[in-house]
Amino acid sequence: MRSVLGQLYLNKVTKSFGDVEVIKGVTLDIKNGEFVVFVGPSGCGKSTLLRMIAGLDDVSKGDIVIDGEKVNELPPVKRGIAMVFQSYALYPHMSVFENIAFPLRVEKMPEDELKAKVDGVAKVLQLDQRLQQKPGALSGGQRQRVAIGRAIVREPKIFLFDEPLSNLDAALRADMRLELTKLHHDLAATMIYVTHDQVEAMTMADRIVVLNGGFIAQTGRPLELYHKPQNKFVASFIGNPKMNFLPATCTSVGDDGATVTCEGQTLTVPVETRANLVGKQLTLGIRPEHCHLAKGEVKLKITPSVVERLGINTIVYYNEGTDDAFSALLPGAAPVAVDQPATIGFNAEDCHLFMGNGEALERRTELHEIDLSQLTGE
Repeated sequence: MRSVLGQLYLNKVTKSFGDVEVIKGVTLDIKNGEFVVFVGPSGCGKSTLLRMIAGLDDVSKGDIVIDGEKVNELPPVKRGIAMVFQSYALYPHMSVFENIAFPLRVEKMPEDELKAKVDGVAKVLQLDQRLQQKPGALSGGQRQRVAIGRAIVREPKIFLFDEPLSNLDAALRADMRLELTKLHHDLAATMIYVTHDQVEAMTMADRIVVLNGGFIAQTGRPLELYHKPQNKFVASFIGNPKMNFLPATCTSVGDDGATVTCEGQTLTVPVETRANLVGKQLTLGIRPEHCHLAKGEVKLKITPSVVERLGINTIVYYNEGTDDAFSALLPGAAPVAVDQPATIGFNAEDCHLFMGNGEALERRTELHEIDLSQLTGE
């Protein structure tokens, strides 16, 4: 096994509560310094998986390996991890300084060294002017920073975050996302973050692990999951508003991809084809942001049931709340209104195709990395 500071390896990890298996043979390799986000709907097992890594829940089967050492039987304090919970769990009678210093006092660290560490962490988290205040005098965002500071001061190998921003209002969540992203950059530490919010996942992660029913549905970079979902579940979960799905039938395959009929119209979707596709019932996916008003290869006549005006964008919903629900993300001044017929279109190059079992046909879309060598620093 490799021995790298902050490296985590999960080998066929399983967790059962009685006869109910909630984590089903998860294997995952997290590199030193990565920011990895576990995301998925409620009940998918993301928090349970995090608690197993922390040592708060035991492992039914499989191994958890940190820096080459199997830690299944080690207590949390011996694993080199620090966890930040959804609730701040601060001591209300202690100052900010004492809350951050608490784990160091437990270790009986010399006072001079302890003070230097707490002062350094407080400066990084912009709490240096708040050290003598008590948690009751702080805002929600400041309290969460104190909880994070208490984790940082221990200098763990791996940071674990269990939905730490869910108690904050929308504006504070946005601010804290930026602060956590900057903190990860500054510390260059391994961080594992659990959330049900796919916006947090997309904006913060180096890699996203999408969980569904105790399994890993897909792992990849944010844009990889967005542009090339491997299955219908990931396609519907990543993106807001979620992807639209329409029934389609494959009529032929060729060098350009799969030709399908959808809503009485024919289009050729650029995907990797298979010999047995012809005649198969498929699902065509199109994201709301790839829809246009009155133009596109495929046109749908709809009567909006809901129109949301967001300023820069307008979202149109058709048949909302049904299996045939459809939405389109249009420019803010789009001339659409509830109960007024409109035509929405989209192009084949923006479409996805899924088999009957939900598996995606791979899109012929190249993902280009940003070339940082072009930066001059000027």
